[in-house]
Amino acid sequence: MSMLCSVDTSMIGAGVRRGGVLLKLFGLCVLAGVLVASLMLPAALGAGAAVNQTSSAMARMSKSLQKARMPLTTKVLDRNGDPIAYFYDDYRVPTSADEISDTMKAAITAVEDKRFWDHNGVDWQGTMRALATNLSSGSVEEGASTLTQQYVKNYLVHVVADTGMERHEAKETTIARKLREARLAVELERTMSKKEILTAYLNVVPFGNQTFGIGAAARTYFGTTPDKLTISQSALLAALVNAPGALNPNLNPEAAKERRDLVIDRMTEPGNKIRITEEDAERAKSKPLGVLDPLGRPPSSCISAGGSATNGFFCTYLRNYLNRVGFSDRELERGGYTIHSTMDPEATEAAKEAAEAQVPKRSENIANPMAIVEPGKDSHKVRALVANRDYGNDASKGQTAYNITNRVAGFGAGSVFKIFTAAAAIQQGWSPEDTIPVPSSYTTYEFGHGQEWTMHNAEGVSSGSRSLRKALATSPNTGFVWLLERVGLNNAVDMAKKMGLRDSLSQKVDEEGETSPDGELTRAQFIKQSEQGSFTLGVHKVSVLELSNVMATIASGGTWCPPSPVSSMTDRDGDPVEIEEQPCEQAISPSTAHGLAQGLADDHKAGGTSHAAAEAAGWQRPLMAKTGTTQNYRSAALVGATPQMAAAVMTYADGPPYDGICVNGSAPPYQCGNTVGNLYGGTIPARTFYPAMKKIHEGLPVEQLSSIGKN
Repeated sequence: MSMLCSVDTSMIGAGVRRGGVLLKLFGLCVLAGVLVASLMLPAALGAGAAVNQTSSAMARMSKSLQKARMPLTTKVLDRNGDPIAYFYDDYRVPTSADEISDTMKAAITAVEDKRFWDHNGVDWQGTMRALATNLSSGSVEEGASTLTQQYVKNYLVHVVADTGMERHEAKETTIARKLREARLAVELERTMSKKEILTAYLNVVPFGNQTFGIGAAARTYFGTTPDKLTISQSALLAALVNAPGALNPNLNPEAAKERRDLVIDRMTEPGNKIRITEEDAERAKSKPLGVLDPLGRPPSSCISAGGSATNGFFCTYLRNYLNRVGFSDRELERGGYTIHSTMDPEATEAAKEAAEAQVPKRSENIANPMAIVEPGKDSHKVRALVANRDYGNDASKGQTAYNITNRVAGFGAGSVFKIFTAAAAIQQGWSPEDTIPVPSSYTTYEFGHGQEWTMHNAEGVSSGSRSLRKALATSPNTGFVWLLERVGLNNAVDMAKKMGLRDSLSQKVDEEGETSPDGELTRAQFIKQSEQGSFTLGVHKVSVLELSNVMATIASGGTWCPPSPVSSMTDRDGDPVEIEEQPCEQAISPSTAHGLAQGLADDHKAGGTSHAAAEAAGWQRPLMAKTGTTQNYRSAALVGATPQMAAAVMTYADGPPYDGICVNGSAPPYQCGNTVGNLYGGTIPARTFYPAMKKIHEGLPVEQLSSIGKN
C-alpha cells in the first residue's frame, strides 16, 4: 500500500489547480490506510465506554440491515380483490432470491463487484487496483465499493434516513462514512450469506423513476417479473444503477444503450461466477432497449390511480379516513399494507354512468355527486362515491380534485331535512298516519325572534290537511314548519346529528353562521341559538355522503355507524391490522326507524315528488325516499334506501355564478343567468338515483320496508 500511495506532495498544488483531482486521489490513499486501521481499532482499544457505544450502535445497525425492513408499497383493493390504488414514497416490490434470474445476478456482479463472491465485504485487491488506475490516469475513473458496502450505503440513505439532511449526510463523501460502511460490510459478511446480501442489495438499490429494487424495476421498465429478465434487460437494469438519472432510457437512450452494452461485455469476462458466451453477448447487444413508454410503475396518487376518473373520489375518502383513524400519510406510503376496501366496482360504474347521463362532466359549474352506502347494524360500508365530474386536476376536461362526494357542499338539500322533523315527531309518539295541517301560507313568531315569519309552499304543492306520510311524499313547507313548532327545533337538530349529519353540524361557524375554523359555535349550536326554523327546509350545508348515511341509519333499524371504506387491513406480513374507528350506536329507536321507513314509503308512487323519474326508470321495489330543493333552485337532492342499499344524489353549482339551475327536458342543465330556475329533487337527482339503484339491485331479493326496525 505504501508504494501505491507514495504521491509526490509537490504535485498536490498542481492537482488543486486542475480541479482537485490529485487531492482526491491523495484522499483515497489516506482512506485506504485508515480503513485497515479502523477495522482493527476495536480490538486495539479494548472495552472503553466510547468503543462500547460505537460497537453497540454498529450491532444494532447490523441487525437492522440483516432484517432489511424496507419501506413497502401499500395496495388498495376493491371488494372483488382487484387493485384500485397504490400508496408509496418509493415504489418497491419485495423479491426473494429464487425470484431473481441468474442473468440479473450475473449482470449486477459483473459491472458493480466482479469479486463479490470472493471478498469478505471490503475488496482490498479491488481498492488497490482502483487506486493504481486512478493515480496513473490522473483522474477518478474507478471506484472500489463492494456490493456489500453499496448495500449498506443504500440502506442508510433510502431506508434509515428520514429527512433530506439525513440522506445527504448518509451519502456524503467522507472518511467517517466510508469507515462506517466498511465496518458494517465486514460485519454483514460474517452474519449473512452471499446469496442473502446480493438479494438484499437488489431489493434496496435505486433504479430511477422513483423505483427501488429489482422487483419494482422489472415491472416499471419491462412490465415483467425479475425471474423472467433476459440478458439485455438485466444488463440495462444493472447499467441504471450507475447513474439512474443520466441513463434514463426514455430520455437518454443512446447513453443507456452504451452502458448496457458495456455491462453485457463485462458479463463475458473470465472470473465471473455466472458467465455468458460471446455469441449470447452479441445477440443481447443487438436487441433494442425495449423499455415501456410510458413506464409501468403504478402511480402513487388517487388522481392518477387506475380508473381514477371514477375511483379517485373513493380513493381520496379512504385515504383521508385512514388519516383520521391514526394512519399518517408516511405510514401508508411506507408500511406495505394491503387494504381491502368496501368499494363495489359494479355499483360505482352504474352510479357514474347515471350521474354523467344527467349532467355531462363538462357542464359548466354543475356538480352531480352520488354516494351509496350499504346499511348494517355492525357497519355502514361505502360502496360507491362518484360524480358527473372525473377525478383529476384538469378543469377543462370536466375534472375536479375536490372530493365533492363527501365534502360538505356550499348548499343545502332542501326539503330532505323534513325527515329530521318527522323523526323527532315519531320519536315523541306521532304516527306516520297522524294528520298535520297544510295551509297555503303559514306565519310563525317562534322562529322569527318576535317578528313574523311567513312561508309558502313550493309551486304545485296544494294546501289541505294530510297524513305525515302523505306530507313527506308531497313536501309542503307550511305543514312541516307547523310540526317543527310542536316537536322543537333543538330536538330536530339533535335528531339530524344523531342520524348522520355529524360532520356538517359539527363544523365551526362565525357569527353569521358561515364556516370558520375560528368560530366559537358549531353549526348545530348556531342553528339552535338563532332559532332558525328554516332548518326543516334544508337551507344548511351538507354532504352527499352524510345524506346517504342518514338513510343507512334508518335502514339499519336506527343504528348509526361511520360510513366506512375499509373492510379489512393487513400489514406487510399478512397479519390483521386493527382500525380504531367510531363504534356503531343506536342513534334512534328501532320503532322510530320503522315509523320513518313507513312514512317515507310513498315518494316514488303516484303523487310523490319523484314518481315521474321512478316510473321512467321502471322502478318496482319498495323504497323509502325524500326529495328536496333549495330556494331559487340553486341545489336539489334525493335520498332513498331499500333494506339492502342506501343512496343520495345532490345537484348544485360547484363554481360561480351561483345562480338557479335550469333543466330543459332531458337536455343538459345549465345556470339560468339569474335567480330563476326549474331544478327540483324530482328531476336531475331522481333521474340519476333510480337508474343507478335499479341496476345495483339487479339479482337481489325484493325486501319489504316493514322489516326495518322489527328484527
